[in-house]
Amino acid sequence: MAALRDMLLSIAQTPHRLRRRALVTWTPAQETNEVRERSGAHMKRRLEWYDLVGLGVGGMLGAGVFVTTGRVARDTAGPAVFVSYVIAGVSALLSSLCYAEFAVRVPAAGGAFSYLRVTFGEFVGFFGGANILMEYVLSNAAVARSFTDYLASTFGVKEPNAWRIVVDCIPEGYNALDVPAVVLILLLTACLCYSTKESSMLNMVITVFHLLFFVFIIVVGMWNGSAKNLVQPHGLAPYGVRGVLDGAAIVYFSYIGYDSASTMAEEIRDPARALPVGIAGSVLIVSALYCLMSIALCVMLPYTEISEAAPFSSAFRTKAGWRWASNVVGAGASLGIVASLLVAMLGQARYLCVIARARLVPSWLAKVHPSTGTPMNATIFLGFCTASIALFTELQIVFEMISIGTLLVFYLVANALIYHPYAKLGTSRPLHVLLFLFVLTLSSLGFSLSRKMDGWCRWGMPLFGAISVVITALFHCTARQDFAAPMSEWLVPVMPWPAAASVFLNVFLITTLNTRSYQRFGIWSLVITVFYVCYGVHSTYTAEENEIVNAMIHHANLDIS
Repeated sequence: MAALRDMLLSIAQTPHRLRRRALVTWTPAQETNEVRERSGAHMKRRLEWYDLVGLGVGGMLGAGVFVTTGRVARDTAGPAVFVSYVIAGVSALLSSLCYAEFAVRVPAAGGAFSYLRVTFGEFVGFFGGANILMEYVLSNAAVARSFTDYLASTFGVKEPNAWRIVVDCIPEGYNALDVPAVVLILLLTACLCYSTKESSMLNMVITVFHLLFFVFIIVVGMWNGSAKNLVQPHGLAPYGVRGVLDGAAIVYFSYIGYDSASTMAEEIRDPARALPVGIAGSVLIVSALYCLMSIALCVMLPYTEISEAAPFSSAFRTKAGWRWASNVVGAGASLGIVASLLVAMLGQARYLCVIARARLVPSWLAKVHPSTGTPMNATIFLGFCTASIALFTELQIVFEMISIGTLLVFYLVANALIYHPYAKLGTSRPLHVLLFLFVLTLSSLGFSLSRKMDGWCRWGMPLFGAISVVITALFHCTARQDFAAPMSEWLVPVMPWPAAASVFLNVFLITTLNTRSYQRFGIWSLVITVFYVCYGVHSTYTAEENEIVNAMIHHANLDIS
């Protein structure tokens, strides 16, 4: 009866607790000290800047080119898929600069969750963290299933489901059981539980070999391909500008890996120097490789003949006498996918660990193993979730749920980078900053939607584009950022322009996604909100009350003694 009474009391107090907790913020010092202590043992600082570059490059390479390029080139953008990668790369670079400054200022393993929580409060932080966590799990499941396709092509197997078990009694789309993908995820989970440094070394070795495969594909593909395939049979951009932009939103999935590098902040020996180099540097390297790889694919074959499942292996196989090259590409792609999975699973576990530190999910997920220095519980739990999705769910179903959550979180982080230094650290009024962010978002949305309306297209895009530039210039001239940053702290140059451009591009890319993506995102957002209202807010409120009571008892005992 007592437990039931407590539960009913908690439900009755939900509005009060929401007012107390939803907008509460933590300082960067609290996030990196007091909150960090809740994990028990600390993560070990053993990584250098080159580890971070390797993790960033390894985390992005496998997922992008080998999973999304073929589908986007054939069905969305045509040979102009490389332009889609340029657009997505610019947006990712701007977002990576925002992440780099926050990672230096708040060197915690929580990535976007920590940045949003210290800026906009507990609920926004949880909303962003839960969305990026879902993106990690789904994208990892998609990449693991593509590993089976490429591994099969390494051994000359053409049928996509040849190494999967098809069960007729399960609905279509979920009935091709992928056992190799599950085995790979479980092996990587065990590796990540053992040691972060050794996992980084394994990633570095795999990434070096993977880069050699990239050079092989770029050189041999361009040497033996034909530039005519870029314009035949229907031109460079057969689906028009809209197809190129829609393709940019889809291939943005390829850049999710750099976010993993920011979650290594607690394990870097010199965060102020290593984080900006590792995060932004890896995005630049990968963007160049993505563009060259997509061009190499499109010069080898007309876009209408590109395979959806394993495009590079199939492209080499269709060339006379290139069957051996197809096997080599399959092996290289398999290695890249292993590296990508390793890094992404490294990042997702640290996200969940820090969310658990905030007591928004069960606190046992926050525990760091004292001997290995890794968040073992979170790693095992998410490994099981990823393996379960990879076992049943086909790639297309997973792809439809990816990108919108990532774009939204990157949009929120860009907003936070403007709000935090100007309103929380500087002397600008919060309402002034929020008004600028609101108008910037509306003008970005107007620019994006006017592209889809034929009557507005001639004047809407330049009008809203000009409004975005003008209001950013006015904010730059009138807002005050009067705080002294430590000499060792890295800051994004010419603020607020890079962050404002990131806001603009992320809004633009979000509007290019299909209706089903919004529907499934809406369902997931509802689940996040309900979970926070039913569990998260009560968990954090109760913990805060207990801490206050314990502190009062401690002070009373000190006074008595």
